[in-house]
Amino acid sequence: MAIEVVPQDLMASRFAISPLIETMHAQWVLAGRYRAGAHREWARRWRETYRGLVREYPVLRAAPAISGNRGADNVDFIAPPPTAVDVPFEAELAAMRATPPEQAHAEISQVLAVRPPVPAWARDLLLRPDVVDLFADAYAAVWAEIISRDWPRLRAILQRDVAQRAGQLAAYGWQAALEDLDPRVRWRAEGLIEVEMTAAKQVRLGGKGLLFLPSAFMTDIAVYAEDAWPYALIYPARGVAVPQPAPGGLAELVGRSRARILAELAVPATTTQLAAVLGLSPGTTSEHLSALRRTGLIVGTRVGRGVRYARTPLGDALTAGPPVSGLAAQ
Repeated sequence: MAIEVVPQDLMASRFAISPLIETMHAQWVLAGRYRAGAHREWARRWRETYRGLVREYPVLRAAPAISGNRGADNVDFIAPPPTAVDVPFEAELAAMRATPPEQAHAEISQVLAVRPPVPAWARDLLLRPDVVDLFADAYAAVWAEIISRDWPRLRAILQRDVAQRAGQLAAYGWQAALEDLDPRVRWRAEGLIEVEMTAAKQVRLGGKGLLFLPSAFMTDIAVYAEDAWPYALIYPARGVAVPQPAPGGLAELVGRSRARILAELAVPATTTQLAAVLGLSPGTTSEHLSALRRTGLIVGTRVGRGVRYARTPLGDALTAGPPVSGLAAQ
């Protein structure tokens, strides 16, 4: 797929975090439809809870017929596009509930027409008059029982990615923001964003900009290029990785918590974000950051009302390998 951009698209593009879309992505992982990757232990811990929710909300078992399919065979109403950088889950859920039933039925029927046949019980469930509320109630339960417990960590991972990549886009343009987003995404100097996908298609942003949505659960790239959504790119967030031992006895040198902070700072972060990802108190995290800063391993840059920390070349030299994942480390 090729996305054609014009100069106005740079300023019109934006980043957002969607707790509802992340709940949907997590549901795909818990249902075994997408590989868990770094969330393998997380999925194992919550799978029995999820199975209980499937028994209580059968629409979760019918969802694969219309959601989470590779390609364009998916409905839009269960995941409305976020309208701001960090929208509360409750606001997104309310937007989903506001979907007119006839719109939901039209989307469902369109997808079912091109998908393999589904069991009669699933079709009947998906075409019920209250199908929107069925999905909203089910996702509200998945959020309350599972996702909300880990949301502070997930949100911190996503916030760090947004801050880093939005800064690159604003300061240096498309190439800087896209070069390490994913190997399947490339910038072409002639004004094209190329995305490796099975569908060969070219779309033009035309000054509307691109919506970037990082995901902590997705390992694949997804592009929304239909009129029902803003043109959007969903991509795997940085900082979700399987933890590696600190190299060269770094934990023995600076202590386990400070070694973990140095590893996490492969992606710059604030005190609050690091505390959420690592499960430390803000006060303890601040003390460790002060020590690392005094020894020249990190630097802090004021951004708005907060300070974002990053490793110095000395910190980079002492720390090798991917960042430690706050979720996977538990």
